[in-house]
Amino acid sequence: MHSDDKELLIQFHTASTKESAFTAIIKKYQEKLYWHVRRLVVDHDDANDVLQNVFIKVWNALENFREDSQLYTWLYRIATNEGLTFLEQQKKRTTVSLSDVESGLSNKVKADTNFDANKLEWRLQMAIQQLPEKQRVVFNLRYYDEMPYQEMSKILETSEGALKASYHHAAKKIEEFIKNY
Repeated sequence: MHSDDKELLIQFHTASTKESAFTAIIKKYQEKLYWHVRRLVVDHDDANDVLQNVFIKVWNALENFREDSQLYTWLYRIATNEGLTFLEQQKKRTTVSLSDVESGLSNKVKADTNFDANKLEWRLQMAIQQLPEKQRVVFNLRYYDEMPYQEMSKILETSEGALKASYHHAAKKIEEFIKNY
């Protein structure tokens, strides 16, 4: 674990510095976690809502963090689970098929004024939204966050081999989508 994370955890466990330590943790990881969640749920407001839930869970659970893994690995696991839970709730709330939810995510990408349909980034985002949920998470962690498979394995609680296979399949699907779009 990074020494500054260890120091922040020590400060968090001290009553007089608990809140300032938590604020420092938020400042340090908020942007990375936001973009991780945003790539899962697509919509900015949804990402902010999920991220707020993430930090509430972190506040409530940080006291019991055992430091078996690095702090950022633990935070990413919580953010991933919250993002996936949000998507599951969306599916249940709308009582539509998974493909309808995925096409809804694609429509959000199309409607986003920051994306230009002629640019590769827009096509990449469209392709990512076509992926099954697990492949989308694995692709985002590897491609955008450049996370090593070993760290992903801890976050997603699956083998490195399975993650490599998921990433490979995702990359092939994205490549096909972009070629044919």
